[in-house]
Amino acid sequence: MIFDELWAEFSQELKFLGTNVTAEVVQGLKVSYLGKKGKVSGLMKQMGGLSATERPQFGKKVNDLKAKVAEAIEVLADQAEAAKLSQELAEGYTDVSQKGRGIPAGSLHPINVVRDQIIDFFTGLGFAVEDGREVETDWYNFEALNIPPEHPARDTQDTFYVDKDIVLRTQTSDVQVHVMENQKPPIRMIAPGKVYRVDHDATHAPMFHQVEGLVVDEEISFAQLKGILYMWVKELFGESAKIRFRPHYFPFTEPSAEMDVFFDPDGKGGRWMEIGGCGSVDPAVFEKLGIDPDRYTGFAFGFGIDRITMVKYGIPEIGLLTANDNRFLSQF
Repeated sequence: MIFDELWAEFSQELKFLGTNVTAEVVQGLKVSYLGKKGKVSGLMKQMGGLSATERPQFGKKVNDLKAKVAEAIEVLADQAEAAKLSQELAEGYTDVSQKGRGIPAGSLHPINVVRDQIIDFFTGLGFAVEDGREVETDWYNFEALNIPPEHPARDTQDTFYVDKDIVLRTQTSDVQVHVMENQKPPIRMIAPGKVYRVDHDATHAPMFHQVEGLVVDEEISFAQLKGILYMWVKELFGESAKIRFRPHYFPFTEPSAEMDVFFDPDGKGGRWMEIGGCGSVDPAVFEKLGIDPDRYTGFAFGFGIDRITMVKYGIPEIGLLTANDNRFLSQF
């Protein structure tokens, strides 16, 4: 039978090879017998001259032979790999006690380091950490926060619009709205996350990281807000950190302030850098969300984690934080 003859021929080749087996020899056998023009594959061409009753049996024998040859070649390939390894070990010497090259250990991104420090500080004061969505409706991003339709922040030169009523959130204040909708006071929470604005220069980026905070309870005052933020900044930058509050206007807080930290990355005199805003929650926001403004008061704050990272590590350009340059990131 042709199948027995072909198997005998293949077995004879294996016997002739003996232990002199290489990967190239194995590949040659594979092509010679199992390739498209190989000896086993070529048997299928004979099926055209067979009757319909003979073809299934013939095809089965071809497949059985193909499986036997493939299994034998696989064993031969393992032998070739083992022989190669033995030869390499015989020709060289490996001192396994020496330190390997390995892969250098990575580290946390500086933004994540600062973010974790912020979370640790506020959770230590009993604040919950809340998360939200980056694609938000106009209601949660603007309307519920007492930002009127004519406000400049709603212009396309300031906000990324997905469509007429859907935006990439410009602040994580939207999380505060969701929380106030679904949770009765007392509320004490922070919301770290990514936000988006149409802005790009040395201290602004179109995507940056922010942390918002909110406290709602009875008899909450602006003085308590200042006290907590003073503690927080001293914790981040050290007791010698210079801080100032400046009166400002935000539609969702009244009174409002911006908070600055003194920034001197190159030791040339430095300057004040605004890191965020804060204030007492406007009663109009409480009314929109069903919270009694005659009973409850609160304060809110929002700070850019990227800018805080710049101040903390003396980074002069915000773009370095997202450039993915290992020469920069490996310093942290």
